[in-house]
Amino acid sequence: MENKELEIKKEQTNQKVEKKKHEKHEKHDKLEELNQKLTEALNEEKAKNMRISAEMINFKKRKEDELSTYLKYANEGLVTDLLPIVDNFERAIKMDTPDLTDELSRFLEGFKMIYTNLINILNKCEVKEIVAEGVEFDPTYHQAVLTEKDENKPAGVVLEVLQKGYMYKDKVIRPAMVKVNE
Repeated sequence: MENKELEIKKEQTNQKVEKKKHEKHEKHDKLEELNQKLTEALNEEKAKNMRISAEMINFKKRKEDELSTYLKYANEGLVTDLLPIVDNFERAIKMDTPDLTDELSRFLEGFKMIYTNLINILNKCEVKEIVAEGVEFDPTYHQAVLTEKDENKPAGVVLEVLQKGYMYKDKVIRPAMVKVNE
């Protein structure tokens, strides 16, 4: 009987050991599963952080580009406002003929000096006149106002500039108004 009791106790001890091993194994599996979930969550957060960082870098680049463009063309409004004044000075200077009085000639000399100063300022601001007369019509730079037939010149060539056009840096701020050959 003692043997039987011993055997029962041994069996019970074995069962307890097995149960503890099983519990320990379950805990290990749960820890392993939890570790895997935490690793996945961490990886997702890392990826999210990288996307946000990339978005911030792109946003910063866009803002720098916008600011650069803004600064590049900051004087465009001023330049555009000056162009009609330049046109008026050119019209006044064209009136210079030999039969003018001395007083009128002196006024025109003053106009020429002011005009020269304006042109120098525009050149410093990188404003350039669009070449139009005698070149092939290009709607990017020219605005056709009139057409005329001239047999001596090819079709599509600018015959006359009615109003000068200007570029500010690399941008057309006023196309040249032209007469084009049919």
